[in-house]
Amino acid sequence: MEENENLYDKIKEIIGNVPDDLNILEDSIDVDLQAEYFEFSSKLSRKYDKKWALQQLGTLQNPYSSIGMKKNVLTRLATLENIEAYRAIETYMEHPDKELKQWGQLALQESKMHMKSHLLEENQILISTGLGGRDNRLRYFVVLVARNKIDINDLQVDILKKEFIYTIEKYDGIIEDFDYSGYLVAFMVLLPIKHPVRNILSEGIDQCNQLGDFLEPDSIITNVRRISFDEVVEHLENNN
Repeated sequence: MEENENLYDKIKEIIGNVPDDLNILEDSIDVDLQAEYFEFSSKLSRKYDKKWALQQLGTLQNPYSSIGMKKNVLTRLATLENIEAYRAIETYMEHPDKELKQWGQLALQESKMHMKSHLLEENQILISTGLGGRDNRLRYFVVLVARNKIDINDLQVDILKKEFIYTIEKYDGIIEDFDYSGYLVAFMVLLPIKHPVRNILSEGIDQCNQLGDFLEPDSIITNVRRISFDEVVEHLENNN
């Protein structure tokens, strides 16, 4: 995304309006698994009808049912605008099979979205990323780089924490954790979807640099997964 682009505005551009209560996948789930799930769901909805799915409700609580069968049932039930289907998935997720925990989380979120769409009589949007989110906020993993790759000192760490907490909270965001190593600082942050992420981070960097000019203006931002410090160092070295 370009720096001046905003996911909220892109959604608005595509569908015309954005509901106040967005459906954001809360759990951190591998994006490849998410892609597999939604592709599988599309194929299964063409293979099995609504009647078949509702006839298989007992399968989820049957210890003798195969993982493959439960996977089919979870996926097909999730597409129905049916409270019984939603409750069946919800009950299963209280004690899910280990192999289907994340799959079931996707199914439950999709089912919840379809139920809301049916009850509110309006189309719902499901936003899913690798790191998930909460309420109307998406979760991002951010890495800041010290200027000239000089190790961050304790005073600079204090400045970073105070300035970024202040900036993030000003936009109704939440910093979940904070870590640093050498010349790198990393943190997980929840930010409302309506605010451009890069603008907020640039503001935080500018605030810090007014008190020492020790950060590079660019940052690394992802909502796919947490990145290790070693991976960041390798990336920076490969890209000068």
